[in-house]
Amino acid sequence: MKHISILIPEGECSIVNIEGTHQIFNEVNSVLARAGKPPMFKVQLVGVNKQTIMRKGLFTIRPDVLAQDLQHTDLIIVPAIHGDKRKVIEDNKELNGWIVQQYKQGAGIATFCIGVFLLAGTGLLKGIKVATHWVEADNFRAMFPDIELVPDKIITDEQGIYTSGGAYSWLNLVLYLIEKFAGRDMAIVCSKIFEIQIERNSQSPFMIFNPQKQHEDEIIKQVQEYIEKNYEEKISVDDLALKFGLSRRNLERRFRRVTYNSIVEYLQRVRIEAAKQTLERNRENVNEAMYKAGYNDIKAFRTTFKKLTGLSPLEYRNRYSKAAVLV
Repeated sequence: MKHISILIPEGECSIVNIEGTHQIFNEVNSVLARAGKPPMFKVQLVGVNKQTIMRKGLFTIRPDVLAQDLQHTDLIIVPAIHGDKRKVIEDNKELNGWIVQQYKQGAGIATFCIGVFLLAGTGLLKGIKVATHWVEADNFRAMFPDIELVPDKIITDEQGIYTSGGAYSWLNLVLYLIEKFAGRDMAIVCSKIFEIQIERNSQSPFMIFNPQKQHEDEIIKQVQEYIEKNYEEKISVDDLALKFGLSRRNLERRFRRVTYNSIVEYLQRVRIEAAKQTLERNRENVNEAMYKAGYNDIKAFRTTFKKLTGLSPLEYRNRYSKAAVLV
């Protein structure tokens, strides 16, 4: 029987992650019991204090066992955290020490959404790719520049550490772990019981491009603003360098350092975001959205659109337009 430790960190965290994970893993045991088979998982809430108060006293969580009393576990679940990330990491030093110890003893670790910030504070994520909520991507890069973030991914799995994308993507990671430990058939059964769409692999359709401007390079901010106001026009890197009095090499280096995008990537993201908004809000067809976004080549537009959203322009329009929603 595998031991599952659902962490109860100090500070605010996702109660939905805690209760939902507890429920789904225990449902595996229930399915097995109905088939006359023994349970597969022992699921416990694990914390450092006998109770943790959350949501200004609205909820109180009492762990089944304290971390210092648990010598071995097979899988640690880290829920999404809320509030000041640095404070949460500081407040959970004791718990982080226990996580590191268990990992060195062979335990796997799965972290949901922005729980990856807490896990990053252990030092265990260096050298592996991780996911988090796309909204927090820039904040994560700023806090942990030596950790490789893949913000479009729903799930990562490297070296016994699993991470998930934003919000309810944790459900997909739970199914992934159930498939890993209990098999594909059990994962399908759970996906049907809880009505979870299985095998989603990208956050891209949900991402909203939010330009990174939390930096001190004022010239690059001006370049960003120029692109955002003039994306419908033909814009070249050479023209931008000339306009803002920088060499092309210096402009590109400074731009990537503070925005995490090349200038061409940034322009593409601004244009595709504009196209997405047109497809969502208006009745224009794909060609009209393309022209409004500054593209003239339908093949290039479709290729870039699918690369950044995971959907074709028509698929995106059918999924998110007002007309589609009201059907």
